[in-house]
Amino acid sequence: MGDRRDSAHTAGVRAGLDKRPADVAAMFDRVAERYDVTNTVLSGGLDASWRRATREALGAHPGQTVLDVAAGTAVSTVELSAGGVHAIACDFSQGMLRAGAARPVPKVAGDAMALPLADESVDGVVISFGLRNVADPDAALREFTRVTRPGGTLVVCEFSSPTWAPFRTVYTEYLMRALPRIARAVSSNPDAYVYLAESIRAWPDQPALAARLQGAGWADVAWRDLTGGIVALHRGRKPLG
Repeated sequence: MGDRRDSAHTAGVRAGLDKRPADVAAMFDRVAERYDVTNTVLSGGLDASWRRATREALGAHPGQTVLDVAAGTAVSTVELSAGGVHAIACDFSQGMLRAGAARPVPKVAGDAMALPLADESVDGVVISFGLRNVADPDAALREFTRVTRPGGTLVVCEFSSPTWAPFRTVYTEYLMRALPRIARAVSSNPDAYVYLAESIRAWPDQPALAARLQGAGWADVAWRDLTGGIVALHRGRKPLG
């Protein structure tokens, strides 16, 4: 992804692409107050459909336990818990977890690279729009393998690369110009969204992310594009043996 220290920090307001965990957690603490509203506005209301698609891709059954990593205010965890699934919200930003305190799902503070769970203790793991904010995504993918039972499922919902080249150009312009401007009108910390736009642009495309899942031990890796590739759902299975 490269080391973009020249634009990494603006008076301590936003994290940089070096993704030091304390900086990223503090950044999310600052945006927690209006995080959900900002996401809905910036996505044009598509965030709800992306959450539904993520739950469907996971395919958890009633009674199974799933871990929602980088869950933020636990909106995504509530979605995952539909139909009797035991979904646990995990985030390293305690400000985010506090902002979602009223949501009726269990919550735990934890880092994606060192989850506070035992080996093979969950049936599935989901991370939505959070893997690109982890200091070492490959370490996180291996950690997801550790806590998942054999045969269990990982779903990564993440911003990706639009598949149609003309649209990709327009989307990049939106990210770097319009997104921060819109964030200034609705976010509690708009400068943080400059970092978020930079991190999306620097993120690997769909085949490259699939290869990283495979490298972390996930099998049967495949992806599905949403909204023309603005978002991609990557799915993998932990081998039985």
